[in-house]
Amino acid sequence: MTAPRQMNLVAFLQAQNCSNYPASWRHEGSMSDFLRPEYYQRIARVLEAGKFQMAFFDDRLAIPDIYGNDHASTVENGVRAVKMDLMPIVTAMGLATSRLGLGATYSTTYYEPFHVARLFATLDLMIGGRAAWNIVTSLNDSEAANFGRSEHLEHDARYDRADEFLEVVTGHWNSWDDDALILDKESGRFADAAKVRRLDYEGKYFRSRGPFPVPRSPQGQPVLIQAGQSGRGRAFASRWAEMIFAVFPNLAAGRKGYAEMKAALAAAGRDPASVSIAPAVYAIVGETQSMAEDKKAYIDGLAKPVDGLNLLCEVLNVDFSKKPMDEPFSDEELAGLSWHGFRDRVVSLSGKANPTVRDFVHFSGRGTIREFPCFVGTAKQVADGMEEWFGSACDGFVLAATHMPGSYEDFVRHVVPELQRRGLFQKEYQGATLRENLRLPMHPAGGLRRSAA
Repeated sequence: MTAPRQMNLVAFLQAQNCSNYPASWRHEGSMSDFLRPEYYQRIARVLEAGKFQMAFFDDRLAIPDIYGNDHASTVENGVRAVKMDLMPIVTAMGLATSRLGLGATYSTTYYEPFHVARLFATLDLMIGGRAAWNIVTSLNDSEAANFGRSEHLEHDARYDRADEFLEVVTGHWNSWDDDALILDKESGRFADAAKVRRLDYEGKYFRSRGPFPVPRSPQGQPVLIQAGQSGRGRAFASRWAEMIFAVFPNLAAGRKGYAEMKAALAAAGRDPASVSIAPAVYAIVGETQSMAEDKKAYIDGLAKPVDGLNLLCEVLNVDFSKKPMDEPFSDEELAGLSWHGFRDRVVSLSGKANPTVRDFVHFSGRGTIREFPCFVGTAKQVADGMEEWFGSACDGFVLAATHMPGSYEDFVRHVVPELQRRGLFQKEYQGATLRENLRLPMHPAGGLRRSAA
């Protein structure tokens, strides 16, 4: 008998002063000890109590400073002004939990593959096979400047480089057999050298010899997360991702995007059912619809126009302060924007081939809770909305927070039991590793290198 389909729930976190919603730090209920490990461990325990499969951290390698070529408004207004390294934080969370999966964003543009391979393989061992890597190619010139470069790589070139990066990383991860370690003190034999291979990789962008110095974890290798939704990014996600993080502005767009992504996976020779697609959403829960709406109004009122302007410039790698609000972007300007999926979403929602700055502000919802779909109401009403999406537009959800940790506490206390009552979400973890809990296979050792899409 086939087990009923159940959704994956993932928390969307930031190692900074706010959640994805930059105004969240202004919320009266938000904790302000974000520079301490207890802040993140508290969230981790809440999520594990709610049986979330995973929490993953987004990241950038520069604060938003492109608007007006100045960081002052970002710092003064706390617009994601703090960006700490993720590894110590996910390690602290992993040591405070036993089942919650933990993902971290690392760039293929500004790091080296051997370093990333060793970093995540070690993390995976230290937290018992619960690690995931959110793969990004980075976005803007501010990040390039922090690494001593004059400009960011062109969009498609970043993904060409990223393909080789993944070939090296996964090759190293799978260069040890699962039973390579012997640890026979009497004979003095530590491991079977025949079960540890050298990679000897040579490509256009990278060379990496090996042998890799980190044995396999209980789940074989970390789970791969990616967010490519259009063009070259979709091809990359179709080749590598085991979970695809998506942004769908509404249910109709979600159904369309979900079907297109599943078709792309099939075209790449992969089983579409083996890859989970999870869009970002907010949930605001109240004892009544009216109470939930009041909460939403308060949360929505915390946002400032400067939040969105700073974040738009950050993700598109263009200074909006230099362009009149109602002047359309030229075709050439649109082609030069860093995040093509984000650009395409605004073009689609605005109905304009050449949207204006005002269109980007309005239709993206950047810096507001309009950026992602928002389920608002009682636990039953929120669960109704999620169930409708789950039926045809996703395999789960990436839950962003309007304030920390209250958003997750409310959701776990009220919505999770309702989803469990309907049989839509797990009541217990499936196993000890993240792969088990996401119902993903453990890749055999020997060098995973998926054919190019």
